[in-house]
Amino acid sequence: MRWWLLFASLWPALVQAALPASLQDALAKAQLPLESVAIVVQPVEGGPPLISHHASKAMNPASVMKLVTTYAALEALTPAYRWKTEVYRNGPLNQGVLEGDLIIKGAGDPALNVAEFWRLLQQIQQQGVRQIKGNLLLDLTLYAPEVSQRPVLDDEPWRAYNANPSALLLNGRNTSFRFSVSSQANKPAVLIAQEFELPNIHIINTMQARKGACNDWRSDLHYSVTPQPDGVTVAFSGTLPEQCDERYLELSVLSDTQYVYATFKKLWAQLGGQFNGQLALAPVTDAAIPLTTWSSPPLDSVVRDINKWSNNVMARQVMLTIAQDAGFTPADEAGAALALKQVLRQRGLVFSELVLENGSGLSRNERISAEHLAQLLVTAYQRPAMPVFMASLPILGMDGTTKKRLADSTSKGMAYLKTGSLEGVSSLAGYVQDQAGKRYVLVIVANHARASAVRAVQDLLLKQLIEGY
Repeated sequence: MRWWLLFASLWPALVQAALPASLQDALAKAQLPLESVAIVVQPVEGGPPLISHHASKAMNPASVMKLVTTYAALEALTPAYRWKTEVYRNGPLNQGVLEGDLIIKGAGDPALNVAEFWRLLQQIQQQGVRQIKGNLLLDLTLYAPEVSQRPVLDDEPWRAYNANPSALLLNGRNTSFRFSVSSQANKPAVLIAQEFELPNIHIINTMQARKGACNDWRSDLHYSVTPQPDGVTVAFSGTLPEQCDERYLELSVLSDTQYVYATFKKLWAQLGGQFNGQLALAPVTDAAIPLTTWSSPPLDSVVRDINKWSNNVMARQVMLTIAQDAGFTPADEAGAALALKQVLRQRGLVFSELVLENGSGLSRNERISAEHLAQLLVTAYQRPAMPVFMASLPILGMDGTTKKRLADSTSKGMAYLKTGSLEGVSSLAGYVQDQAGKRYVLVIVANHARASAVRAVQDLLLKQLIEGY
């Protein structure tokens, strides 16, 4: 008999029993105190858990909190929900010339990228606008101003994962810098380029190539960001191993409005349009004339991007959309937390210890217990949106943030799991199927200075559940 079946058969007497000896040994080896870790393993059909260790303790879940946000969004908004970015004009349009301003009203679309923005501008030109005599006006009133001004979590303010939300978020405000080593004059040199080049991002490159393997390529790469009147300067220094092929660093070095303005000017010109105006912020007035509307991909696609790759700013935008849908205008994070908890409450999920700050897990304040994460996962499994929710999670050993995890074992493909990590936090939660086809909810969260060491414990538990040893 498998150890967890024995554990389940003795459940009434063992509710507060210690962890199985193998997990206790693994935690001791990882130098993690028992009280620093919470674990729940429970059949998806409900009933008593097979393991319940510190299950009621409020823990920081890091990015596993995205499970709460995305599940609530699927319930509140439906998987088919789409964001609508609206475009207006405030002047007459004669023979392709707009004698006034072009206005874009942000809808909080988390997935608006450069390719879609190009298609939106093409739609505007198809409405007859070829030359804009006025300015580009952005209506960002959907969100409260402070939403875009939150302090970052750590000492990496320019990293893309720290980007704040915006009612008009383009490309996640993300600049992807590509690094490669090329031979120039028979000497290796480091090349740096922007994946989508914007002229107001200036690169200073003093990097040099060095011998060595590429697995430590970030160890001697340094950068500094200096805002300029016309944009920003990003200076890169240090070295890059010669054996590297292309490598990427994602930074958010422009404000939301700078990014939109620079991208608009570049793409509008590429489409053959004319524009020499300035950028301004202004709400849409009743006198504005509608031009066109851009519809985002559906929420089911957005949720997949959020959970597969643990995208923080997209999760934050989705949580703010829950607030907007509930009538909080302008939307802010306090209203979003209230609205999200109400969605959970309507599904019978009342979590007294739940603390929501931004819904992404990029927070030192957010809290939830392992038993309530497990309860949410069990509930989600019984709901109509279950296929969408489950498919959004990384597949063990195959894709997303778990692509390289247990990829060479028989556990590959047998679990759908969300990961989370911050300094002092490591978490894992999702659905696990054993070789007999039985499925379980698994939650394991560590809050400790050595939290990253819990990965070995997580992997052991996964193998025990899936492979039966």
